[in-house]
Amino acid sequence: MSSDLSAIRSAVRPFLERLEAGDRVVVAVSGGADSLALAFALSKEVKKLALQFSAVTIDHQLQTQSNQQANIVVDQMKTLEIECIIKKVNVEITDGLEASARKARYEALDTLNADAIFLGHTHNDQAESVLLGLARGSGTRSLSGMAEINGRYIRPFLSITREQTENACKEIGIAPWMDPHNKDLQFARVRVRTVAIPTLEKAIGPGISDALVRSAQLLRDDADALDQWCEQEVLALDLHDLECSYLLGLPRAIRTRIIRRAIYAVGAPTGSLSAEHVGAVEALISAWNGQGPAHLPGGVKVERFSGRLSLLRHQP
Repeated sequence: MSSDLSAIRSAVRPFLERLEAGDRVVVAVSGGADSLALAFALSKEVKKLALQFSAVTIDHQLQTQSNQQANIVVDQMKTLEIECIIKKVNVEITDGLEASARKARYEALDTLNADAIFLGHTHNDQAESVLLGLARGSGTRSLSGMAEINGRYIRPFLSITREQTENACKEIGIAPWMDPHNKDLQFARVRVRTVAIPTLEKAIGPGISDALVRSAQLLRDDADALDQWCEQEVLALDLHDLECSYLLGLPRAIRTRIIRRAIYAVGAPTGSLSAEHVGAVEALISAWNGQGPAHLPGGVKVERFSGRLSLLRHQP
């Protein structure tokens, strides 16, 4: 067994060993090298464990040959003795093609009857995510990249490179699908992968991807600690009525987390808040000069009265 095949099998093993006998394990397979290598590694390792194992491929129906590609994935899974189903999704373009396709994909995966869903994101994907977050001016949580475990979703390949998965597929004898979207420079992630990171490595030196991934792990540790501190504070607070002087005495990183939690607790739609929304409310505490209320998504209004923040949601 080559070092690359050994590495991908070793990567999945500890995550499978966390599961209990009888658990249903699903691997999401696009047909690319990363997900094919992951499916292979899982197919070998689950044989030692009493786990139910299958695959799913998502047909986004964005390309004329998408159904054909989905059927190819099913056939490839058969060669690995893995049962595979196709889930067709309708992608509603609401926030760019990439984000909209991702949303539709996860909505489909969320419907699966599975205890664990394995995804093939690699070390390279993690580095790209961090660089995209930097470009957006994102906060600590976003810059910490993707988590290895997020609920039912498991990403065991965040320490595995794309080159390793490609080499593994060659040795296995499975031909990966080359998604044309992965070469389309209209997508930010493709530009990061094919232009930004190579340019940085040429200008600064090799190892940029490794440095970005290390930074992501350090930032994840920081974000986890700050989130835990916020949770402890929230337990003693009424999120509908907050004392400004108390919040002002907290570090801004904790204060803004509490504000975000409070706005969502009142009824703002999950994921609807921007840094500008939170900043407008934070200014009612740290830069108070008699300004009016902050009007936020979901009909939430935050207003300062007598040194306190009042959070209300307008019912239509």
